Amino acid sequence: MKTDDYIKEVMNKAITQAQKTMNEDIGGPFGAAIIDPEGKIIAVTSNSVLKDHDPTAHAEMNAIRMASAKLGTHDLSGCTLVTTAYPCPMCLGATIWANIKEIVYGCRPLDAEAIGFRDDFIYRYLKNPDKKVLNITEQYRNDCLVLFKEYAEKEKTLY
Repeated sequence: MKTDDYIKEVMNKAITQAQKTMNEDIGGPFGAAIIDPEGKIIAVTSNSVLKDHDPTAHAEMNAIRMASAKLGTHDLSGCTLVTTAYPCPMCLGATIWANIKEIVYGCRPLDAEAIGFRDDFIYRYLKNPDKKVLNITEQYRNDCLVLFKEYAEKEKTLY
């Protein structure tokens, strides 16, 4: 059951996991858990960017990967993401792609920025793209559209 007390218990598990791996230099102060629609915890994990040498190994991404593997699906509809910090733009995108509609978070983006993380910097960039940060150019569209046409013709699964 997803009561406030239960969510607090789940958040504490995410905090404990983050603290453990943070102190082992595996990743930053970020932990996350996913609860299934019935309220069962299906994933508790933390940031492992430093250990994995993977900039996408954020706690939320790791939790989504773990939950998806356990459930055997990319669709986590009805699940709740509990995370120690407001998800960065990448993690928000992954949450949306996973069809998770509920997030409970602890710290704010400005809290992460205050200790040196760039979440809020990325949010500002998304509102006002700066070519000094990232240059994006469209090229070879017609060549790539062949893939899209083939996928649509084969009536493949959309996600």
